[in-house]
Amino acid sequence: MARIHARRKGRSGSKKPQRDKHPEWSALNPKEIETKVAELAKEGYSSSQIGMILRDQYAVPSVKVATGKTVTEILDRYEMKPEIPEDLRSLIKTALSIKQHLDEHKQDVKNKRNLQLTESKIRRLIKYYKRTKKLPEDWKYSLSDAKLLVE
Repeated sequence: MARIHARRKGRSGSKKPQRDKHPEWSALNPKEIETKVAELAKEGYSSSQIGMILRDQYAVPSVKVATGKTVTEILDRYEMKPEIPEDLRSLIKTALSIKQHLDEHKQDVKNKRNLQLTESKIRRLIKYYKRTKKLPEDWKYSLSDAKLLVE
């Protein structure tokens, strides 16, 4: 697939090995995995951080294969799901850091373009999340209100 904002073609990435069932050598069973996900979420970790911690420290290669649910679905069941999806939150943080840079360096034309591209990604993601009902229909993004969303 081609890149959206560049003239280059995409690169194929590495793929995880296919797993059909939870491996026997894994330290936790599915119930323990769900409780560990809830504990880590209470400590303030995001869903991707939870997945990496489970992979690296608790030898759980795939939460979805082990439990049949994703980390986000487990957090939703425990009513700990974040208001804004994680990928949208990270893009908003990126836009804020670019804007902060542009306030100091007003002639930086490359980063003006980077801010435009980042905000277009944010708008596309918002449109997708509204369509899939993960964000309310009246939810709006503005760079001035973004600091309040991320903090």
